[in-house]
Amino acid sequence: MKICCIGAGYVGGPTMAMIALKAPHIQVTVVDMNAARIAAWNSDTLPIYEPGLDEVVKLRRGKNLHFSTAVKETIQAADIIFVAVNTPTKTYGVGAGRAADLRFIESVARTIAEVADGSKIIVEKSTIPVKTAETIKDILAANTRGAKFQVLSNPEFLAEGTAVADLIQPDRVLIGGERTPEGDAAVQKLVEVYANWVPREKIITTNLWSSELSKLVANAFLAQRISSINSISALCEATGADVDEVANAIGKDSRIGPKFLKASVGFGGSCFQKDILNLAYLCEKFGLPEVSAYWESVVKMNDWQKERFASRVVSALYNSVADKKIAVLGFAFKKDTNDTRESAAIAVCRSLLGEQAKVVVYDPKVPASEIVHDVLGAGGANARLSVARSAYEAAAGAHAIVVVTEWDEFKTLDFAKIYDGMVKPAFVFDGRNILDLGKLRALGFRAQGIGK
Repeated sequence: MKICCIGAGYVGGPTMAMIALKAPHIQVTVVDMNAARIAAWNSDTLPIYEPGLDEVVKLRRGKNLHFSTAVKETIQAADIIFVAVNTPTKTYGVGAGRAADLRFIESVARTIAEVADGSKIIVEKSTIPVKTAETIKDILAANTRGAKFQVLSNPEFLAEGTAVADLIQPDRVLIGGERTPEGDAAVQKLVEVYANWVPREKIITTNLWSSELSKLVANAFLAQRISSINSISALCEATGADVDEVANAIGKDSRIGPKFLKASVGFGGSCFQKDILNLAYLCEKFGLPEVSAYWESVVKMNDWQKERFASRVVSALYNSVADKKIAVLGFAFKKDTNDTRESAAIAVCRSLLGEQAKVVVYDPKVPASEIVHDVLGAGGANARLSVARSAYEAAAGAHAIVVVTEWDEFKTLDFAKIYDGMVKPAFVFDGRNILDLGKLRALGFRAQGIGK
């Protein structure tokens, strides 16, 4: 069997590497038009950081795992084609700011239709709106020369930072297809790929539309939990309750459970906001404005939490951070990844810069150029923004430390040393609740967490 994956990003690269590792009899090729990205996958420095991914790629690369820019040739040779291209939120036209931009999905469908010379199984791996398969099938049917295609939905449920572990032992693998003999046969073929390492009882099969919608709804439910506990964090601060204690208490209820009840400065990443907005747009499109408004409120709560956090910093520093140095520790949207998409750090940095603060950022995995680009935009410049090479460098001479990403190294910093080098009074604002506030206060810091 030969598998082609179109798209060498956070989904396509790790997923195909795991298939190659667990099914060495399958030839897996990841293709992308971005030559620099493909070159990075073929180098010793992969374009994305995931714990354990380097080892998996090096074990199979050059054997049954390949990375190439030969898109058309690889499509022609493949039996199964995974589509893992980006589906960002539209920034123009109908649905701007909410609907998914499917231009890359359509482009891939047209490329497959142009070059495929036989029957293929097309697998949607990208996060897409329900009914996208109809678009793909329509384009294929209108442009091919008698070739037969089956379109399947196989959404990813990976969490960045634990993608390799999620792939090795997934909670479930979801495969949706048409309820026809041809569709059932295509679904079974993909089931057999995953069955090389995933127990059959964890492989769920559904119709196409259920599978497509399940991805959006799963992310929406997870994000809704974060926004819910973040809303309670504000109440905890106002009443003297501790949000971690509240979360622990309600998380013991088996109907609720403890996951995604960690209060923070706000959620980020490529999926949650994009998928909730897309879900809200779909609800409105199908004549359900009340449902749409409900899900949009989850995103509004997340935006409010970021603004509230930055405002607390300004308020604590005597209502002005102008010309004060603020050390922002962490820029990735979560630990163990270099992904900065929708990171809370972007909003926090912009808010502090808007208050005329001198912002110094440190992140162990995000390049300085990306930090500057994300905060200021392409070609942007602001002398008040700089990037440090260590947490100690960032904190030297600072009035306050702001923890925005929960990197493990921040828990083991020598805060006594850091305190000695800061302007007094020295403040710490823990946006992830990973530090011992009591110990920090004993050192002399004025330390605050979320919901405490």
